[in-house]
Amino acid sequence: MTNRHNDPDRERPGPAPGVTSGDARVPVAATSKSRLGHATEPHILFPAIAILMLTLIWGATLNLISVEQATARRVAETSGGELAETYESQVVRALREIDQTLKFVKYAYELEGRPEVLEQLRTKAMLPPDLLFVVSIADSAGHVRASTLAPPWAKVAEQEDFLHQRHSHTDSLSVGLPQRDAKTGEWILRFSRRLDSSDGSFAGIVTVSVGAAYFVSGYETSKLGEHGVLGVLGTDGVFRARRSGEEVVAGERVDYAVAVRPRSDDGASEARPSTNPWDGVRRYTSARELFDFPLAVIVGLSAEEQLAPTRQHIRRYLWIAFASSLLLVLFVALLGRTSWQLARSRQLAVEEQIAHAARVEYLAYHDGLTTLPNRSLFSKLLQQSIHLAHRHQTRLAVLFLDLDRFKVINDTLGHEAGDKLLQEVAARLKGCLRESDTVARLGGDEFVALLPDLTEEKYVATVAQKILSAIARPFALGDGEFRVTGSIGISTYPHDGLDEQTLTKNADIAMYQAKAQGKNNFQLYSEDMNVSSLDRLNLESRMRHALERGEFELHYQPKRDIRSGCIAGMEALLRWRHPDLGMVAPMQFIPVAEATGLIIPIGKWVLRTACLQNVAWQRCGLPRLSVAVNLTARQFYDEYLLPTLHEILEETGMDPQLLELEISESMLMSNVDNTLRIMTGLKDMGIRIAIDDFGIGYSSLSALKRFPLDTIKVDRSFIRDASSVAEDRDLTEAIMAMGRKLSLTIVAQGVETREQADFLRSHACDEFQGFYVGEPVAADQMAELLKTGALQASREGLSDS
Repeated sequence: MTNRHNDPDRERPGPAPGVTSGDARVPVAATSKSRLGHATEPHILFPAIAILMLTLIWGATLNLISVEQATARRVAETSGGELAETYESQVVRALREIDQTLKFVKYAYELEGRPEVLEQLRTKAMLPPDLLFVVSIADSAGHVRASTLAPPWAKVAEQEDFLHQRHSHTDSLSVGLPQRDAKTGEWILRFSRRLDSSDGSFAGIVTVSVGAAYFVSGYETSKLGEHGVLGVLGTDGVFRARRSGEEVVAGERVDYAVAVRPRSDDGASEARPSTNPWDGVRRYTSARELFDFPLAVIVGLSAEEQLAPTRQHIRRYLWIAFASSLLLVLFVALLGRTSWQLARSRQLAVEEQIAHAARVEYLAYHDGLTTLPNRSLFSKLLQQSIHLAHRHQTRLAVLFLDLDRFKVINDTLGHEAGDKLLQEVAARLKGCLRESDTVARLGGDEFVALLPDLTEEKYVATVAQKILSAIARPFALGDGEFRVTGSIGISTYPHDGLDEQTLTKNADIAMYQAKAQGKNNFQLYSEDMNVSSLDRLNLESRMRHALERGEFELHYQPKRDIRSGCIAGMEALLRWRHPDLGMVAPMQFIPVAEATGLIIPIGKWVLRTACLQNVAWQRCGLPRLSVAVNLTARQFYDEYLLPTLHEILEETGMDPQLLELEISESMLMSNVDNTLRIMTGLKDMGIRIAIDDFGIGYSSLSALKRFPLDTIKVDRSFIRDASSVAEDRDLTEAIMAMGRKLSLTIVAQGVETREQADFLRSHACDEFQGFYVGEPVAADQMAELLKTGALQASREGLSDS
């Protein structure tokens, strides 16, 4: 048994039925067909056709342009030659007439020997007309003895043509240099011949004077254009006359050999293009030497003007070719693009779907401004981290961050600056965390960070402090530097919650506790915080209805003059009398109103009520006393503050000088330019401005000088121990000295004892207020106090009298 795969005698398979040995050419044919099919594909065929058509279009266009240019040059050369021949004939005819006159007068003078012969010839009309030609005779001394008209010159002894004729012993025509007529300012040409006496000695000259413009008067703009040239040039290289357009000049000197080229051997009369040396204009110039005279004529046609119509035609041809090419390319491109789009449509559709899905997914889980994960993605990541922490018995922390005073930046500098600040905050937060940590933006100025795999509890505090320090650094916004701070609340797993919602809520509660503790700090969550947070929400809910229910009221605390003890003014203080909660302390509800924005409508009510009450007291005949109203930061930087104040003053009839607005010292330096703008607006209305709680901020004397202030109110913390503690006494004295230096009214707050009052009186304080001089009272009690004439201190020792 043999192996059929290795048996050499095994029959080899023959060719398939119908296939012969000639079919070896099939692959070659198939290859050729494949190449032909490939060549007829749209992306190859259409560009090839376009290239062929473009070659035909531009080849025909360039050939046409070449023919047009050659024709235009040929026409210009021929025209220039023909004009030169015509002009040569005109000039030669005029010169021969002038020379004939000179010869005739010379003959008559030498025959008679008297200059009076000129008058006889003129009388017999044997001279050219006086309108153009002036014939004169000068003696051997150069004095003009006879002339058909008054000559421009009386003596020619020193002139070139006279000297030439005097020293010449041959009878020849002399063409003098052009000279200006002293009266008319026109160029004059003088032609002369020698006069001989009977003994053959020099007897003088006979001249014919004619205006230089006469020889170029044949200039026709229709033939020569605006920049053509007609000229008569002497063999000495001096133009006797030259005209281009309306300008006629004479006396110019040029290189004769350059300006007048000899004629070609074949006698061609065409003009040749060249740049004329006398004015730098390129012309088709033809120059002819006048062999009987020492002159040459020059005729030139401006190349720019002669070729201008051709250039217009060329531009039109180019535009047509360009437009045709553009349409052809657009058409081919449209066909090619359509074909390509059909071939790529499915692939593009798939790619677009994938890209769209990726973009949608990204936008769904990331913040568009900071590119940080958003609330949805953070929630998923926190849930995953909680599952991992539960499985591996590890801990994690959630840090809830809210920026302090961000709304002030947004309101004063604009949303663009606010967006830039948020982007910078996001960058700083990422720089404070590990790669395994996550930071996200929940919205507005709220950020949250996830710290998984905690091994040490102190790491959370370290990160929180690092974040606070990073945010506290100045931010470059616009043309200045600004500062914001942050408040951070921290909750941990599993101690403060076992699910995503609880951890986030407790971190939020801790953050509000950080704000209540003075901001710019971090707080760890505790159960007690939850209780206070609920109280805050309850207070906020009640306060939203307090204004419409009339639960707010104003009390007034008097300010007394420190010398007389009289009431010098009062401060309006807001009180909330709730039907269930009773009297709510301002320190409880004012911060909540400030944080929620309710302070704006409440503050507007306070201003209107205080002004109405002050006007009512005045109408009752009570003294005109100023009333002070406190403004929070949110009120002061509200964009409608100035219009609101103007409206209230107009509505109530309140004298603006009796209204004093108190702002805190720290507000002065937060945004100096904006603060100065608002304060200037207040002063323009006549409203007084006071700094409240002065001394606890960081303003300086140089800073205070920039602001239009009226009053500084010394903080109660200095007044409390001013009479007993040396440091507080020195600070109080320094503040008062500074106030006097700036010519400000100095008001001491929180005066509660006689010793404090005596100390202030001895240091020239202007006014003071506090429980020692009067507690805040309701409006009717304040009216009674003023009506009964209690303008003196009611307590012993309050007055110096």
